[in-house]
Amino acid sequence: MARAGRSDNWGFPRWGGYGRGRDAVNVRICDRHNCNEPGDCPAPKSPNSKERWYFCQQHAAEYNKRWDYFEGLDKEEAARRAKSEQQESAGYAEAQHYGWGGSGDGSRSADEMRALEVLGLEADVTFEEVKKAWRAKAKEVHPDVRPGDEEAAKAFQAFQLAYEVLRQAEERREWKG
Repeated sequence: MARAGRSDNWGFPRWGGYGRGRDAVNVRICDRHNCNEPGDCPAPKSPNSKERWYFCQQHAAEYNKRWDYFEGLDKEEAARRAKSEQQESAGYAEAQHYGWGGSGDGSRSADEMRALEVLGLEADVTFEEVKKAWRAKAKEVHPDVRPGDEEAAKAFQAFQLAYEVLRQAEERREWKG
């Protein structure tokens, strides 16, 4: 008489993994159309909703790419929330003097990141690269080069302000030393 099935576990030590069985395992597939990856990253379908999309990591990153925490808030409320969050995380900023991280890993402020964005630079650039980019962009839109051009004047002011923010931040870093 033949047996119904055979066990993979032949005593101790147990050869098979604990909890391993021959039963089918339910795997949730990514909710993105034509994606067959496992959907293990939940994302809300709408604000304050309990319903969720389940995406793979790639599509979850795409879904969250343009997410804005302050969307739908007026300027005063957004500023109040930003200030309260900075106060709550101030203890983490105190650890910057240990020099654990370089630029691009959260050691730059939000103002510095916006300034880098204006100049079209990545977060991990050196100050020499910032100077080069600023000079190149400022030469293109300088009021002496384009007299009477309102857009060029505004762009020049934006580049000038961005450079000033980054220069002052660099001076503070050197001073802390």
